[in-house]
Amino acid sequence: MNLALRQPMRLEEFLSWEEHQEQKYEFDGLQPVAMTGGTAAHAFIQRNLAISVGGRLRGKPCDFIGSDLKVMVAGRIRYPDGFVVCTPVAPRSTVVHDPVVVFEVLSNSTASTDRITKNHEYASTPSVQSYVMLEQDRIGATIFTRAGDDWVGHVLLDDAVLSLPEIGVSLALAELYDGVDFSAAETEMPGAADSAGPSP
Repeated sequence: MNLALRQPMRLEEFLSWEEHQEQKYEFDGLQPVAMTGGTAAHAFIQRNLAISVGGRLRGKPCDFIGSDLKVMVAGRIRYPDGFVVCTPVAPRSTVVHDPVVVFEVLSNSTASTDRITKNHEYASTPSVQSYVMLEQDRIGATIFTRAGDDWVGHVLLDDAVLSLPEIGVSLALAELYDGVDFSAAETEMPGAADSAGPSP
């Protein structure tokens, strides 16, 4: 399928098309965007999200979900690195419509989309109460939180506590970076993908 020659897709058309693809695709409102592979740091941070956030939610009404399920936000389809939903999800569901907290791990290739485009999409989705963007190359995060009609951003550094009162979770930010060695020498080959995110 030559996506470059296609007319803009409708959301329903994309969802039907993506069901038959082996690779994951996001939908930016116009066309599919292929997802790429990621780094070890990205994988460790994503693993820690599942352990730290998911573990704290066991036995509670909300559930942590990894990047296997997509979310529908502002008429787009996204595969966050992790998100929390507080309503029941049917076993055969592939799309969640009401995420409460969304996590993305940033990288050079996706940071602009994550910080601007997706930030706007999550802000425009009433169910989303917090959007957490985690740095990949150092301990740090930017969190946007709904405060009435405002969407307010805060920067968290190394010794900060990530507080998510909407799901009853609070944890040291550094916990999400367990196993990530920032002092290790770079071994990545030139041109290798640096994030699990949309390809350029």
